[in-house]
Amino acid sequence: MTIEAATRNKLIFQLAEVLPENFLLTTKEELRPYECDGLAAYKRLPVAVALPDSIEQVQQIVKICSQLQVPVVARGAGTGLSAGALPHEGGIVLGLSRFNKIVSIDSENLTAVVQPGVRNLAISEAASPYGLYYAPDPSSQLACSIGGNVAENSGGVHSLKYGQTVHNVMQVKIVTIDGELITLGSETLDTPGYDLLALITGSEGMLGIIVEIVVKLLPKAESVKVLMASFDSIEDAGHAVAAIIADGIIPAGLELMDKAAIHAAEDFVHANYPLDVAAILLCELDGDDIQLAEQVEKVDTLLKEKKAVAVEIADSPEEQARLWAGRKAAFSAAGRISADYYCMDGTIPRKQIAYVLKRITELSEKYGLRVVNVFHAGDGNLHPLILYDAGIEGELETTEKFGGDILELCVEVGGTITGEHGVGYEKIDQMCVQFNDAELTQFFAVKRAFDADSLLNPGKAIPTLHRCAELGGMHVHNGELPHPELPRF
Repeated sequence: MTIEAATRNKLIFQLAEVLPENFLLTTKEELRPYECDGLAAYKRLPVAVALPDSIEQVQQIVKICSQLQVPVVARGAGTGLSAGALPHEGGIVLGLSRFNKIVSIDSENLTAVVQPGVRNLAISEAASPYGLYYAPDPSSQLACSIGGNVAENSGGVHSLKYGQTVHNVMQVKIVTIDGELITLGSETLDTPGYDLLALITGSEGMLGIIVEIVVKLLPKAESVKVLMASFDSIEDAGHAVAAIIADGIIPAGLELMDKAAIHAAEDFVHANYPLDVAAILLCELDGDDIQLAEQVEKVDTLLKEKKAVAVEIADSPEEQARLWAGRKAAFSAAGRISADYYCMDGTIPRKQIAYVLKRITELSEKYGLRVVNVFHAGDGNLHPLILYDAGIEGELETTEKFGGDILELCVEVGGTITGEHGVGYEKIDQMCVQFNDAELTQFFAVKRAFDADSLLNPGKAIPTLHRCAELGGMHVHNGELPHPELPRF
């Protein structure tokens, strides 16, 4: 949907009145950097990009857009991987990069007040002098913003033990589509009433514009050890993951990389990974010295019982950083071995890891596309990277079908279509598989309660009949349109 010329002119004029010079972008050259997020397979140019630096400006912007019925897509650092920040052709992008201040750190109450444009890693860097850190650590933490983390409920290497974003946020301030500033949650451990804070976390910019966040901080662990276990089969690595958790041990992080990921990462960062194995597990354990020694011994034994051919234990921070460097750079490393890659984000029960990895290999052969498997094995969050070349006609479409099959496989074994990247524009089809009519109807009801005219990030996350048909949702139901009674908006 495009925008009428008269409405466009009125929109640009009114925005220019409330924003300083250089805070409003309107030419094609200026808009081009905002045409996509980290999932570059999908691109659109918005009508304009607004770059406010105050809550009052955000309120004025959304009021103007609400009055003119112009869609608003909030954008943080643009590192998302589900096209969640894909612009609307008839709307604006509201960029929050200027909201980049850490307002305060409360070392006594273990909290920090931050603006949404603050980089994830910057929170831990600011808290470090107090012996504290912010636990959720996506692989993109050097660049991704905390506002985007809240919008997508991001995870990371340490989510297994310390939770995802939803478990580490205490309060958010949002601007509604009507321009009202409201506070959800509190700086205390609990609040009365419905848990609207959890609702807004992971809502993908569809319910409100996040303008301030209170996050939890944690004391740094007394001691840390990282074990790297090598396996001759990826199935054995999967069984080892299940065995560790079944034994009652919750590592701070438990990550799996297959042979292709190992080679790509090693060529890129030289982490000294073994190149003659099928898979490696990286297991981080933390705690006090006595507890840690017992856990390391137990995990070492379990890994060897599950056919690990070698186990390396990194004691020093330098050795640990080296081992994690390859995992953190895995996505970037994949970009060096393929013209393009398509990153999936399904979550499965841990007991299904070996089976799902086997099926992904079979699907890879079926579609003739290579896959690099990297994922948060401890919580079953898969990140298969499908390697393809967008310059080859039809290859993106084949890749999308392959990715859809992986996500539907996740649902089939009792999992979900997303763990931390969100649904965005990418996974609309698979929402028709994951949820039934009654559930989708409730999603619509919640959306309307916050945004009756569907102006906030429209066309994302929740599939309507029109959306499913337009984007090819029929293929997941053998050519039949799913959920015909669902309303359009």
